[in-house]
Amino acid sequence: MTRPYPVPISSDEPLGSVTRVLALEETDGEDAFTGDSLPQHSGRVYGGQVVAQGLLAASATLIDDGDGPRLPHSVHAYFMRGGKPEAPIRFDVERMHDGRSFSQRRTTASQGGAAILTMVSSFQETQEGAEVQLPAPQVPRPEELTSALEIFRTIDHPVARFLGRTAAFDLRHVEGNIYLHPGEVVEGRQHLWARSRGQVPPEASQVVHRALLAYMCDQLMLEPALRSQGLSWRSEGMSLATLDHAQWFHRDVDVGDWLLFVQDSPTSQGGRSMARAEVFDAEGRLVSTIAQEGMVRMPTADRSGTGRWAIRVAEGDDGSPIPDPQADMAGDGHGGDAAKRDGALVGSQGHQPQQGVGVREHEPGV
Repeated sequence: MTRPYPVPISSDEPLGSVTRVLALEETDGEDAFTGDSLPQHSGRVYGGQVVAQGLLAASATLIDDGDGPRLPHSVHAYFMRGGKPEAPIRFDVERMHDGRSFSQRRTTASQGGAAILTMVSSFQETQEGAEVQLPAPQVPRPEELTSALEIFRTIDHPVARFLGRTAAFDLRHVEGNIYLHPGEVVEGRQHLWARSRGQVPPEASQVVHRALLAYMCDQLMLEPALRSQGLSWRSEGMSLATLDHAQWFHRDVDVGDWLLFVQDSPTSQGGRSMARAEVFDAEGRLVSTIAQEGMVRMPTADRSGTGRWAIRVAEGDDGSPIPDPQADMAGDGHGGDAAKRDGALVGSQGHQPQQGVGVREHEPGV
């Protein structure tokens, strides 16, 4: 049997919980693994977790032929149905192709024999080539912005307490967050800084860092689409789910250092929204490009209620409204508003908070 890809466990919580859940185990069958899920406030598996686990499952089947490891350079994933956090996830990997420089793998994640995600990953040996990229924009540094964790501490509510305890990444919005209120400007663009909340073990490989980036970004991607429609994470009746996820890794990345997400949403139509992101490291190097399409629905005459994918942020377990933290926070030049969306207030596989990050809750029949 193929051995799982080695994932060193962080000694810092809540990042330690994330690294533990990414450490898959052997199971019956060739190139097959199993993994657990982190508990989510939404009751659904966080989509970024499944993508990261699937990438590590695929990476386990790559053999170093002496020319150095083949690193993942692209991932294309489709979410098919919602996952249950209490049930194990099986990952089956198909070795599609191994060429002189590139390898491709197809990974299927399933529960109870039903696929919840399918993805294709491509890997490349390290090679020399032209170095060209777009410049990073000039924006306020993360030290000048309010952390989502600070926002959560001001809110006496079950969702905020859950996020403050389990968020494994520190998110800081440049234009202010949209957890409780829409953005001041209705525009499908935003800038956001993010890094791990805790130290990534120094022995963690580049594959692990890229998997952690895939884990992290899933909670952020659809925010520009919400901004473009004048929505926030607690907009009443909103139904939201990620449909697919595409990501390219251009250069080595360190999720323990600050990363700048430059995001936009070029279009929304038919209940679907497109979102894109360019990710720069603290030195201005473009390390990753991401694209997602998500379902974003609001109640209509023939579709009312909160919806199967609604972000239940406006009220808690006891039905009480979430207090507005901005009324109690001094202005910081950015609306006192730098929380984080998914890891902060919501997630993406159905978008609600996830351990370490937001959660993504996908249901059948999207």
